[in-house]
Amino acid sequence: MNKDKVYIFDTTLRDGEQVPGCKLNTEQKLVIASRLDELGVDVIEAGFPISSPGDFKSVEEISKVVKNATVCGLTRSVKKDIEVAAEALKYAKRPRIHTGIGTSDSHITHKFRATREEIIERAIAAVKLARSFVEDVEFYAEDAGRTDNEFLAKVCEEVIKAGATVLNIPDTTGYCLPEEYGAKMKYLRENVTGIDKAILSCHCHNDLGLATANSISGVINGARQIECTINGIGERAGNTSLEEVVMILRQHPYLNLDTSINAKLLYDTSRMVSESMGMPVQPNKAIVGSNAFAHSSGIHQDGVIKNRETYEIIDPKDVGVSESAIVLTARSGRAALAYRAKNVGYELTKLQLDEVYQEFLKFADRKKEVVDADIHQIVKNTKVYKEIIA
Repeated sequence: MNKDKVYIFDTTLRDGEQVPGCKLNTEQKLVIASRLDELGVDVIEAGFPISSPGDFKSVEEISKVVKNATVCGLTRSVKKDIEVAAEALKYAKRPRIHTGIGTSDSHITHKFRATREEIIERAIAAVKLARSFVEDVEFYAEDAGRTDNEFLAKVCEEVIKAGATVLNIPDTTGYCLPEEYGAKMKYLRENVTGIDKAILSCHCHNDLGLATANSISGVINGARQIECTINGIGERAGNTSLEEVVMILRQHPYLNLDTSINAKLLYDTSRMVSESMGMPVQPNKAIVGSNAFAHSSGIHQDGVIKNRETYEIIDPKDVGVSESAIVLTARSGRAALAYRAKNVGYELTKLQLDEVYQEFLKFADRKKEVVDADIHQIVKNTKVYKEIIA
């Protein structure tokens, strides 16, 4: 059965780089952009060209080196923004201008001090201008998560008429519940005239820890692009995590949705971005965290040693991790100790294992984790040491 493609729009170099302390220079951005292209992302949001000369240069240089992905530049619904973005993207094989404006009553009233009618006029003008430079124009309705659905549909309808090819429906504040966000996508699919001429896109923030869940709900309900970042980095609590949405779709084939991402590069790409930005990956981070395939509970270790699938739904090799980790702690059982001991050269009988295990427990109570060098010391401390090495 043919699966519907979900396009992956990576904004690590734009939204991700807005994290305090994560500023990248042009050379670092070029390395990451090349890797994202190799990874198989469909769109690379390279930056916000008008924001600084450095960002302009980065977008321009990334446009020159990216071979396969669409290269995208962000703008506000401001004439100069759009003109500068078009200039920065002039070398791109597949350029996209990403323009838009806030659509929630909060943004309209407090940020723009405008009316709904004025917002629609500005949106139409921005899309038309962007379309005069490039064929691929994405429109973002900022704070769409808190925008009235009927008005949001009206905005979407008008920008499609103006030439928008992608409609970004951001949950800018991370406020929506998955059911609400999915229902919003469904409403737009069913109520926007001309919706078949544009791709609906999810751009979800993680303020309540729901970015990934909201994005998945969005594509289940008709969106066909997810905007995300490596490691889920981004402003405040971050963005949708690329590695998470890719593997969720792959692990649930009945959804009939998939991406073009080469998942075997996920772990290495995660490390590259983490090191470049000086942003550590939390150990319990799904898919790419150091503990994602590590087991320290005796019951779990015994199960994984017998059959990996008892406690792992993803083969670590599928995301570029060499193997599962059996971590020895005071919670580990005999099976784990025997497994790790065998890896360092000790083939223990049941009686020998019983003796070594008692010594192991004493040692493990004094250390958070028992490493290979410790296993040698533990074996030497037992009465059966000479018997074991004979």
